[in-house]
Amino acid sequence: MTTVSSLKNIHKKGLFGDHEGKKEDSLIGIKEIKNLLIVQVAQYKNSSYQAKEISIDGLSLPEEALKISCNDGTRILWCGPKNWLLISRNKDLLKNIKKIVSEKDFAVTDLSHSRTIIEIEGENSKEILKKGCPFNFNELKKDNSVNSVFNGIAITVDMIEENPNIIRVFALRSFGESLYHSITDACLEFGYRGI
Repeated sequence: MTTVSSLKNIHKKGLFGDHEGKKEDSLIGIKEIKNLLIVQVAQYKNSSYQAKEISIDGLSLPEEALKISCNDGTRILWCGPKNWLLISRNKDLLKNIKKIVSEKDFAVTDLSHSRTIIEIEGENSKEILKKGCPFNFNELKKDNSVNSVFNGIAITVDMIEENPNIIRVFALRSFGESLYHSITDACLEFGYRGI
């Protein structure tokens, strides 16, 4: 089955907004991230299994709010008590997860085709998110994540890197186009480059 990006006909490459007279590498970068495995792992309420005993791709499931476990190819985001979002370049990891976790204790759901991922890169990337989200992004650090809303759209934010800031924003695929337009509109003031 061929996957079709949710922003295939929407995302444009080039320079937009107030970019004149600014160095291209100082502008906010906007791109769509595609072809990642996205899996939700949720532990059932009646499960007595200790989630800290699970290791997926050499990573433990984080048990604190905002925390992420990560290595070069996989990131596990804490999304709530007994609820995690796993993002990986390794598409075969889903088979391994199903072997590692018990069906009677965990629900494992492949969300890869139901999410849009927009990556925002640059010094002002947190300022962009502040325009439509009530979360205090000054507190967001590298390898932190948060669930919130952006202009009424439910999102998950993953802080990939600092200096420069690289932030991934996840939303339901059906809201991808609206989220993209909201983010790019917020970027116009600073100027941005579609990558």
